[in-house]
Amino acid sequence: MTRTEHTEHLDLTDPGGLDALFDPRSVAVVGASGNPEKWGYWLASGALEGRDRRTVHLVNRRGGELHGVRFLPSLDGLPDPPEHVVVAVPPQQVRPLVVQGLAAGARCFTVITSGGTSADEERELAALVTAGGARLLGPNCMGVVDTTSGLRLSWGDFPAGAVGLVSQSGNLALEIGRLLARAGQGFSRFVSLGNQRDIDAADALDALIAHGPTRIVAAYVEDFRDGRHLARTLAAAHAAGKPVLLLTVGRSEASGRAAASHTGALVSARATVEAVCRDAGALLLDTAGELVDTAICLLGATSGFPSAGTGLPRHAHGGAPPPGSGRESAAARRRGALRVAVVGDSGGQGALAADALVTRGLCVPALSVGTSHEVTVHLPPGAACANPVDLAGAGEADLGSYARIARTLLFGGDADAVVLTGYFGDYATANPAQADRECEVARELAAAARQSGRQLVVHTMARDTPALAVLRAQAVPVYERIEQAATALASTARLRARVVAAPAASPPTASFAVPDGGYESVRELLASYGLTFPAAAFVTTAEEAAEAAHRTGYPLVLKAMGLAHKTEAGGVALGVGDEDRLRAAFARMRSTTGATRYAVEAMASPPYAVELIAGVRHDPAFGPVAMVGIGGVTAELLADTAVALAPLTPDRARESLLSLRHAPLLTGWRGAPPVHLDAAAAALCALTRASAEHPELSELEVNPLLVHPGGAIALDAHGVLR
Repeated sequence: MTRTEHTEHLDLTDPGGLDALFDPRSVAVVGASGNPEKWGYWLASGALEGRDRRTVHLVNRRGGELHGVRFLPSLDGLPDPPEHVVVAVPPQQVRPLVVQGLAAGARCFTVITSGGTSADEERELAALVTAGGARLLGPNCMGVVDTTSGLRLSWGDFPAGAVGLVSQSGNLALEIGRLLARAGQGFSRFVSLGNQRDIDAADALDALIAHGPTRIVAAYVEDFRDGRHLARTLAAAHAAGKPVLLLTVGRSEASGRAAASHTGALVSARATVEAVCRDAGALLLDTAGELVDTAICLLGATSGFPSAGTGLPRHAHGGAPPPGSGRESAAARRRGALRVAVVGDSGGQGALAADALVTRGLCVPALSVGTSHEVTVHLPPGAACANPVDLAGAGEADLGSYARIARTLLFGGDADAVVLTGYFGDYATANPAQADRECEVARELAAAARQSGRQLVVHTMARDTPALAVLRAQAVPVYERIEQAATALASTARLRARVVAAPAASPPTASFAVPDGGYESVRELLASYGLTFPAAAFVTTAEEAAEAAHRTGYPLVLKAMGLAHKTEAGGVALGVGDEDRLRAAFARMRSTTGATRYAVEAMASPPYAVELIAGVRHDPAFGPVAMVGIGGVTAELLADTAVALAPLTPDRARESLLSLRHAPLLTGWRGAPPVHLDAAAAALCALTRASAEHPELSELEVNPLLVHPGGAIALDAHGVLR
């Protein structure tokens, strides 16, 4: 097939000028080798696999050959321009080769070489490449693979399939590849990011979104660089119907940052990524196995990837199942949980499968009378025909029972997905004469799922049998452990339920800078954005405190200034009722804390109030990140928080408040009136806007923010200068 003929079947329009990365007209491998122990051997061998589509040049100044192709001494003497140059030479040779490549007309460089250069030198190399109108992948990367264009410029096996992967770990990519291969799937594209001096995660993900053969986008990212760009990319993938499955690491905050404020301790890097994924419609997972299991489940969804806001898959008959078709709980219906019917070869397997599904947030509803009656027709007398359905030997007696019962449940309207758990797929292992019939039933199962528009998932004790090969070939997910099946279904349901939030705007920087992060300065700043504080005066002596108290009135609060955590340091006295107690508290506080400045503040104690903590931390990749949670002195103990990119909109602020585990305290608990949620949301918006407009503060926090039926009052505030 010619290049032109092949191109007609592919979507090769990539943003960012990355067509030369994935499908170049010509490739030059510099550092090619005939020694299988060298990287240059695998790069050269992989490049030669695509000779029917592109010109391949192998370059090694010492000469040699591989598979009958002679090595050329340098890039200078190539017969035609190399569009994509792969560099696998010692570090000191990289820059001269890039200069040669640019002069020869190269549009893309993949630099495998690692070590021996500083970050500044790598940045200078990237600047050289981009100034020449080209792009740079790496340095210190594993290469790039595009199975749809016959491009293989990496070490290792990369089975072909529908998953596009961007990864900062080469070995993790190989692990994911092997897991995909065992499940009958593989890669459409693979990009090893390396040190991301030019092409970064967002660039590579953009290219996967635009790539037609890529149906699932996967990524392992440690360094997010421009996190806001990445968030926009994830949202674009969701809008394009491309599910994004993300892996990252949970890096701890530096101890100094965590000690500076509660916010630093409560907003981890991973919590920020979780918030970005939630709002952008992506899914953050924990392991390579979870990523592959979820990808296989998504690829097996006959209904495709639904648009934002739909909690259930589309159905072949149009719309959602009719109300009342099953007796699932009202709570499950309210949260739009995916309804699953379970069919087991034994009661024990069915019951364990049901438990695994329910504990992961899915619903296993009772079957309607009509569906239950239809199931009974295919079962032995006395078999359980509720949900889970116990086959009670029906499958063993007649393999066709599997397909008949699965079809009944798939079309019954009581479930959005069916899990078949037990022995299916293993009959031919013990009795080879049953192989053809078992494969025939496997085709019937796949057809039933396809025709119903609902998901069928198979958990079996078998492995790599002909029937399972049939199921996998027809996009029916097959799992060896029931927890894999349950986790994959739950992850798929979570992804489908995602509603993409409007991206947080980036307000202009304010024209003035906050001089310090103390309460007095931060209070003045936040008051200018509309936050309400109790009346207060700032004093240095006991006499000034007594004079201020006459204006403020008793009872009052005395606070020592200059302390990050006033309560723990003994810098707060609440409910001071008269002047004698005020003077005593002042003397005790001065002796304990050594503070030189104090706040005399009116005591705020509205009925039915709830203490919140609200803060913003400037993340090096994602910018200002907002956090709200149950506050006061128990904030870190409870760790009940919600995180989102700042600044917040009123709707996003309300969603954050209502997502807390203790949200019933805000909406009215045991007869208490609800707090003023609009006022609480407005306070959060003001705080996050102030932080976004004042980047000189790396952290900004209000704790506690007292929310009550009549409004919201900030009782203390603290900031951390960069």
